Amino acid sequence: MKTKTNPPNQTLGYWAVEAIQKHLEKVISHESEVLKDDNPEELHQMRVGMRRLRSAIVGFAPVLDLPESAEDEKIGKMARRLGTLRDLDVLLETLQNHYYSQLPPSEQETLDKILINLVKQRHKAFRLVEWTLDHKTYKKLKEDLQDWLQEPRFTPLEKLPIDEVLPDLLLPQISQLFLHPGWQVGETQSKLHSLSSETLEEILNQQGNFLHSLRKQVKRVRYQMNLFTDFYSSKYSAYLEDVKAIQECLGDIQDSMVLGEKIAEQIPSKINSKLPIFIDLLAKSRYQSWQKWEELQRRYLKAETRHQFRLELLHPITRIGNKEVDS
Repeated sequence: MKTKTNPPNQTLGYWAVEAIQKHLEKVISHESEVLKDDNPEELHQMRVGMRRLRSAIVGFAPVLDLPESAEDEKIGKMARRLGTLRDLDVLLETLQNHYYSQLPPSEQETLDKILINLVKQRHKAFRLVEWTLDHKTYKKLKEDLQDWLQEPRFTPLEKLPIDEVLPDLLLPQISQLFLHPGWQVGETQSKLHSLSSETLEEILNQQGNFLHSLRKQVKRVRYQMNLFTDFYSSKYSAYLEDVKAIQECLGDIQDSMVLGEKIAEQIPSKINSKLPIFIDLLAKSRYQSWQKWEELQRRYLKAETRHQFRLELLHPITRIGNKEVDS
């Protein structure tokens, strides 16, 4: 219903539809190229679209009345299959284009055998993606969401002004982020002295799962915050850039750990003797990423930083005509 105080394009329901339509279109637009399997970037973009679609559905859940086929877990299962293939693409690209040339011939020979096995794994993962995109579950998701977009169904919250409810949408995710135990990983040791590479490896072996979980929460926050950049000031964009940087630092650490684990699966009891230089390069990469992460960790462990972040979320910008005013 159009009113003077609450035009349709400023309602919670309107922005929910906008987000779902945008991300569904992105998913579908890359589908045919993914099945051709010529360009890894197509898979990456489809995976991003799927994750953002899932994030929009979760973020706008209080207002949405979606079909059963669009449940979060069902989309998550499809996204994970795309993710398995994407992870193997990244793994192969990193090994071949970054590390391979830095290794001596003896380690390159060992890596050649591992690369062959990874290519075989990728072939199986691609077949699973093919099957997934041809399966009725995926087809029904597309069809049902396209039908829903023609006639959206909502809860009674549909007509709430978006700028009034944004803090309620964003703050729960931010609270989960700030309360995550991953922020404490290595914090005690860093206070006492600068971490050595050896100490870092011990910390990651014992608590790396917390950082991996933190990265997932950071990614959810980033996707959700991306939906609402039009409603906040430049301070909001600066916090979003921090979130992106945190995701990238933690992602680099996690990718390096996964890479080492994947290689170790191929030669479980011999990796240190067979690939000593490769293992050392991985450790150096993790240490460099950790130093970048430490700066962000220190900043966001400060109560004042978190307080200012929350305050920014409490003050969206209301648009009246072409003017902007703080709500």
